[in-house]
Amino acid sequence: MAQPQPDVIFRALGDRTRLAIVARLRAGEAAAGDIAAGFRVSRPAVSRHIRVLRAAKLVTERREGRNRVYALNPEPLAAVDEWLSTYRRFWRAQLQSLKRYAESSVPR
Repeated sequence: MAQPQPDVIFRALGDRTRLAIVARLRAGEAAAGDIAAGFRVSRPAVSRHIRVLRAAKLVTERREGRNRVYALNPEPLAAVDEWLSTYRRFWRAQLQSLKRYAESSVPR
């Protein structure tokens, strides 16, 4: 199964309610009602947020009787980490270059 592109993941995480849902699920899986109980928005609104997270494959769903239980799927975050790694390398090189320049410019 293909992982979503980083832009899809960033869009999913670009809402503070969805970020809070992901943070909640880091502690472990939870039923939809338990997730919704932690927010001041309606259950249908929480359901829409979960749907966006599921579309980005950040959240998995399983049925337990009549309940839907959600869990965090950290695998798509690897694509974001890979995307960010190019920027980490770039900035690390830039800062090392700046350090070398600053150290060579200091009168002794």
